[in-house]
Amino acid sequence: MEWLNWEHAIVIAAIITTAFILSFILRKLISVFIVKYSKRLKADPTNFSFLKNSISFIIFTAAIIFIFYYIPPLRSFGKALFAGFGIFAAFIGLALQKTFSNLISGLFILMFKPFRIDDTLKFSDNKMGVVEEITLRHTIIRDYENRRIIIPNSVISEEVIINSNISDKKINKHIEFGIAYDANIDKAISIIRTEIEKHPNFIDNRKASEKKNNIPAVIIRVTELGDFAVKLRAYAWARGNDSAFEMKCDVLKSVKECFDRESIEIPFPYHTIVYKKDIQVKK
Repeated sequence: MEWLNWEHAIVIAAIITTAFILSFILRKLISVFIVKYSKRLKADPTNFSFLKNSISFIIFTAAIIFIFYYIPPLRSFGKALFAGFGIFAAFIGLALQKTFSNLISGLFILMFKPFRIDDTLKFSDNKMGVVEEITLRHTIIRDYENRRIIIPNSVISEEVIINSNISDKKINKHIEFGIAYDANIDKAISIIRTEIEKHPNFIDNRKASEKKNNIPAVIIRVTELGDFAVKLRAYAWARGNDSAFEMKCDVLKSVKECFDRESIEIPFPYHTIVYKKDIQVKK
């Protein structure tokens, strides 16, 4: 193979520079399109995000192919390399096995959409966050401490996840309380129902027939007669996961304050500790 001369070096530098500029411009344009037009067109931003993160790979792959085709010395080297491609491909395949697995998993995520951009996910290890970006290799999750969890696509494809947004954003939040055995259960239920129904995040999810039959908007049931308390569970609907969490926190506070005013005890376990006095052992 003859040596590359300075003209070849200039061509290679020009092609690579063009690839960088083209990749940068296209990624910016796609980002602007995602922000401005995905909601207006009612299109899923997941597809555009995946395209944005694939565009650099496509452009630089095309640039490398063009360089090998346009430069005669590299063209000869490419032919020689292609002749032994069988053995070379085996080594490359082993080295890039994880990369290909992540790429294929990313394509499956794009096709079957088990989750999308802005979906709220919860994982089996109780990690929770919002899908921020899906790339060729990994998915980026923004947790509720504003940190980023980066999960390879092949791993998240095998993960059991809870998606709060996949078909219906409304959340039926379970809010639990414990009251003493001598407390008035009906009064406690009335207080809980009132505090939930007046919360701004609460939504009335009853059907017309349920309203006609005077079914309460907030169902509250006795779920357990525990060792220390009678346990009550309220089923409250909210607009989404974040709204439901905020509603639960506020209602726990307001119900506790109402229970204190109405002398409804929230029991808690306690222990009696007996201290023994020092005993002098007579010899």
